[in-house]
Amino acid sequence: MDALAVPQDRGKGWYVSLMAPNTKGPKFAWLDPSRLYCNSQALSDCVQDLLKPFQDDVIDIVAGIDAMGFILGSAVATTLGKGFLAIRKAGHLCIETQTQDYSDYSGREKLMEVRLDVLRPGLRVLIVDQWIETGGTMKAAIQLVEKQGATVMGVAAVAIENSEGGRWVKQNYKFSHCIPEELQAQIDSQYLESFTLFGHEKQ
Repeated sequence: MDALAVPQDRGKGWYVSLMAPNTKGPKFAWLDPSRLYCNSQALSDCVQDLLKPFQDDVIDIVAGIDAMGFILGSAVATTLGKGFLAIRKAGHLCIETQTQDYSDYSGREKLMEVRLDVLRPGLRVLIVDQWIETGGTMKAAIQLVEKQGATVMGVAAVAIENSEGGRWVKQNYKFSHCIPEELQAQIDSQYLESFTLFGHEKQ
């Protein structure tokens, strides 16, 4: 299907069908959401959908999680007219940082870091990532922000799976995602019916 096409009817989450299935096997995530970013209207609508629950909230800065959260987080920050803070995989920043260990969606133990000269008590932060699958990465980012005294106003992602970690995020923080209610079950089963448009059948 054409990644750049825009339908006349653009209901919430219309761009979900742009996301491509994994064709490389179990070492990779089950889909590639970033295909929707290639479509300017899809990216714009995605950002607007993510921001709707926060339209009456004061947000001082947007934090995005390495790596795909940088794309969406930067778009959210630009739309809000706010700055962007990168939460990095450890070992990439040449300045003093605070670190936090975590397990990613594949179960691998990792370390993330954030600089020490931006976050402070009272600063209101919106944390953005592309996807919340197990919730481990997002939980670590939240811990990093809160360790420096800043306030997490909410979290935003294209999708939040109803895993144990995903439910923890929803129960403890204000959140937003782009998935229509009728498609959540497909997200949780890690197979979208729209994958058939790519010639990809459920295994």
